[in-house]
Amino acid sequence: MRAKKSPSLISCAGLIKLMTNAMMGAALGLSFTLALILANPAVAELLKDGGSGTIFVFVVTMVTTFSIGATLTGAVLILNEDRES
Repeated sequence: MRAKKSPSLISCAGLIKLMTNAMMGAALGLSFTLALILANPAVAELLKDGGSGTIFVFVVTMVTTFSIGATLTGAVLILNEDRES
């Protein structure tokens, strides 16, 4: 009978994996935001008309959304990896 081990999300290595996923999500969010602004002139015009506060809120919203999504996806994959081993 195998000894029960704690999930790797609770360990230091698990937290580092989650932080890595969050950073990858932030980078993807920034690149997607830049691509959206460059590819769609209507978005660029709306951001230009809104001012610097609008740009900040738009970028932070996109980065946060991608970071949360990547972190949750990473948590699911880590937990699934623990079940298989």
